[in-house]
Amino acid sequence: MARTADVVVIGGGLHGCSTALHLALRGLKPILVEKDYAGRHASGVNAGGVRQLARDIAEIPLSISSMTIWEHIEELVGDDCGFASHGTVLVAESEAEFADFRARVDDLQLRGFTHEELVDRTELRRLVPAVSDHCPGGVVSRRDGAADPFRTTQAFRRRAIEKGAEVIEGVTVTGLSRIGTQWRVETSDGPIEAPKVVNAAGAWADRIASMLGEPVPLEVIAPMLMVTSRLPAFIEPVVILRGRKLSFKQVGNGTVVIGGGHRARPFRDQNRTVLDWQKLAVSAATVWELFPVMREATIVRAWAGIEARMPDDLPVVGPSSTSEGIYHQFGFSAHGFQLGPGTGAMMAELIATGATNVPIDGLGIERFAAG
Repeated sequence: MARTADVVVIGGGLHGCSTALHLALRGLKPILVEKDYAGRHASGVNAGGVRQLARDIAEIPLSISSMTIWEHIEELVGDDCGFASHGTVLVAESEAEFADFRARVDDLQLRGFTHEELVDRTELRRLVPAVSDHCPGGVVSRRDGAADPFRTTQAFRRRAIEKGAEVIEGVTVTGLSRIGTQWRVETSDGPIEAPKVVNAAGAWADRIASMLGEPVPLEVIAPMLMVTSRLPAFIEPVVILRGRKLSFKQVGNGTVVIGGGHRARPFRDQNRTVLDWQKLAVSAATVWELFPVMREATIVRAWAGIEARMPDDLPVVGPSSTSEGIYHQFGFSAHGFQLGPGTGAMMAELIATGATNVPIDGLGIERFAAG
């Protein structure tokens, strides 16, 4: 006999756990299926940035709605998830880059978005006193911050179970077929039947989509991170660059987490990655140049997590273009952590009511239909 549910959620990262929780809060019975354990890959090992700053226009509504949830995260999941709101600062390293940032902020304001604020050299130095003197200014999103990614994913998982969701870990989805009004999800632990299915399978989501005749050009990536020895507190906001790859934040114990996009080599079917030490050295050199205070620090550990990137760096969010009752939620391209709470709420609303108040125009899977 097949298990039955109102919705099957495939994938136990933050997005899958968030969707399961919000479905349960709407009175539905979801079953979440995860091939490893919740937070095993991208959701548990990313840099933890809770960032509205520097997002594509198509993502901004989701990001803004998600930030509202982040600011009340403990009320939702019973854990503050280590969330601290000290802002995110995008540093300009040249006058030309600063001019580009000014044009971006002006354009956003014309569209009605006010979360990005241009700051001059004086305000940049006030926000980030340790930054190099050559930087002429930047952009700040003052409500942004950072959280503990694995702790956050586990908090959503626990609360989803408390509210009635079933979470099955260590189980692989092997097939997907339509039987009347139901979808039959074949798994290594037996079938599950439900009228609705959410594909939140991360770096494996293209395989689920292919079962539906919706192949997508998903790239498997493994962004790398490093953490340093402890230093006296010297910075509160998260710092990012655009000209060079860098994200940079100091956590409460004094260590500094360094990321920004340099990638390891992923082996998704083996659940492992191979670090690229030359690229890590490039990240370290960028930090050395931009923050002289870091020159006394040592690198303690480096790692990478497997995740999915789409060709346009935008996630696939919304209904299937081929199969009624299927919804996609994957491909967050190394910037999906902040979006998790809000995208889960939006997806639950879409499934429960057939519509959503948060615009997701431009994020549908149909944009890849022409190949």
